[in-house]
Amino acid sequence: MDAGVGRIPIMDVTPVVDGGRFPASCVVGESVRITANAFREGHDAMGVQVILTDPQGAETVRRLRSTNPGLDLWETRVRPDAAGHWSFRIEAFSSPYDTWAHVAEVKIPAGIDEPLVCAEGVAVLRAALAEVASGARPAADRALLEAAIASLQDSSLSPAARVAPALAADLRGVLDVRPLREGVTVSGPHALVVHRPRALFGSWYEMFPRSEGARFDPESGWVSGTLRTAADSLDRVAAMGFDVAYLTPIHPIGTAYRKGRNNSLEPRPGDPGSPYAIGAAEGGHDAIHPDLGTMEDFDAFVARAKELDLEVALDVALQCSPDHPWVTEHPEWFVVRPDGSIAYAENPPKKYQDIYPLSFDTDYEGLYAAIRDVLELWVEHGVTLFRVDNPHTKPVRFWEQLLAEFDEKHPEVVFLAEAFTRPTMMHTLGKVGFHQSYTYFTWRHTPAELQEYLEELVEAAPYMRPSFWPTTHDILTPFMSSGGRAAFALRAILAATLVPTWGIYSGYELVEDVPRPGAEEQIDNEKYEYRPRDFAGALAQGTSLEPLLGDLNRIRRAHPALQTLTTIRFHEAEDEDVVVFSKHLPADDSPTGQADTVLVASLTVHDRGAWTRLSLDLGALDVGASFEVEDLLTGERFTWGEDPFVILDPHDRPAHVLRIVRPEEDPHVR
Repeated sequence: MDAGVGRIPIMDVTPVVDGGRFPASCVVGESVRITANAFREGHDAMGVQVILTDPQGAETVRRLRSTNPGLDLWETRVRPDAAGHWSFRIEAFSSPYDTWAHVAEVKIPAGIDEPLVCAEGVAVLRAALAEVASGARPAADRALLEAAIASLQDSSLSPAARVAPALAADLRGVLDVRPLREGVTVSGPHALVVHRPRALFGSWYEMFPRSEGARFDPESGWVSGTLRTAADSLDRVAAMGFDVAYLTPIHPIGTAYRKGRNNSLEPRPGDPGSPYAIGAAEGGHDAIHPDLGTMEDFDAFVARAKELDLEVALDVALQCSPDHPWVTEHPEWFVVRPDGSIAYAENPPKKYQDIYPLSFDTDYEGLYAAIRDVLELWVEHGVTLFRVDNPHTKPVRFWEQLLAEFDEKHPEVVFLAEAFTRPTMMHTLGKVGFHQSYTYFTWRHTPAELQEYLEELVEAAPYMRPSFWPTTHDILTPFMSSGGRAAFALRAILAATLVPTWGIYSGYELVEDVPRPGAEEQIDNEKYEYRPRDFAGALAQGTSLEPLLGDLNRIRRAHPALQTLTTIRFHEAEDEDVVVFSKHLPADDSPTGQADTVLVASLTVHDRGAWTRLSLDLGALDVGASFEVEDLLTGERFTWGEDPFVILDPHDRPAHVLRIVRPEEDPHVR
């Protein structure tokens, strides 16, 4: 009777998500750790290998190595080199050559059973020679095998000399690359979706296009910025090293129940309303607000972004103002209360009277098609990323279907989930296809909290990629509103170095930190009014954080270690308010072919400095007892050991961002 585990049991394969219910994912060039628990009875040798299959069906074989024999843990790393749907399978097998080699190495020196050991060796190598004859093994292996067999059969030689060719490094290498296998057991295939690198690594800059170039006319009131004036701002965004220009909704805004400043129920003349109250007589999600311009203007914005090597992300808010065309054309797409009114959005105690949520329970197929067509339109006009507003308030089934369709038609398009919600929902959205997710970083501050959270994110890396934002247009935490410039600087440093993708909301560089009383959001919130900003003036006065943001993005681009998530390792500091972590890429995993290690020691508070000693794990850094580091923010160099002393100040030096200087590197390249 089949026991169901095969001849050589293979258990706990990773990365496998929910037993294979969902595919694991990675990005092109990412080093993916493949592990399995595999074992057999008795003491005979065994081997494990992974067969990685690319989207065209070509296979690559890699051996797994036993990293913890006591726990039967085997692992290796693979680096898929193209986007698409890959798979891998694990094969475990009995290894007769390795079993014989171990016996020979023990018995021959001890003078035990020498003729029998030689005869057993002949039988093993003849099995390998038969594979040459069948075409399963290269013809180039024949000479080595035949010479080793002849030596084993030559009784005129000493036993040690007889076995020497069969144990030599050249033959061992041949049989390591293509092992002789018996009792092969297979686990898989297991799905692995490979996305383009932007799904893992990038720097986002959020803007309200109506504020870019907006001005106040004393006679006529506010004049909105446009997509053309917003395009003029892209040079500054690109100069800071950002990769993605993210636009909040650009669609017509309803007038019914329009919100005034600071979410007031009584708008004043000229108040523009929330861009999240989508839809008016001019159109819905497929239209552009007349104040912002036309589709031609949007195309010009995208074209300018491309010239600057910026991608364009668009906010997707699946909700409607009472004036949206869908309200009259498809009332079945909304929740109707017993009194005949349509339910507006609520997140008690917050109320959004200007927004009607969508209901997927009455005409799912019709609503699905409408939303899909809207997204297709914006993809046609050059949008390559979508930031999805509140995806956790829509059925997971809807996202699974939609993201699968876009993965097939537009695999280059990246979806970011703005799901500040329960962990199970956040993780499930990642599993069904969201490429990235907002996270709880905004509320994680102490070293212990950050380490615990990053370790959780690393564990979820096969299906959920984090995006760290210190603030958003909706969120301004007490930490940020009480710490001034120091808080904004140190949280930017942490967001930019802890994870591969981070973002800021426009105005961050100006340290906009005044909260609305009783709420964790900015006063005079840009969602309800125009917010033109004097970026050039702040830069000229030396009060802008633009230079720091530019440095952080430059450092991130120059150091592939910072473009990874799973390489992070935490170290210790004597001061409980200092967090210390490193990211190390060995040369084999680095796209440059050189090892890259970045070490960060940062304050986590903004109201005091720290004079503290660190305790570094030198093994994780891949360095000796003494090594040189260079601060990538200041250019200073230090010689460190396992317990260096650092001085941090929230105003002048909130953190060290250091590279390990290695002998093979150009000492002048930072």
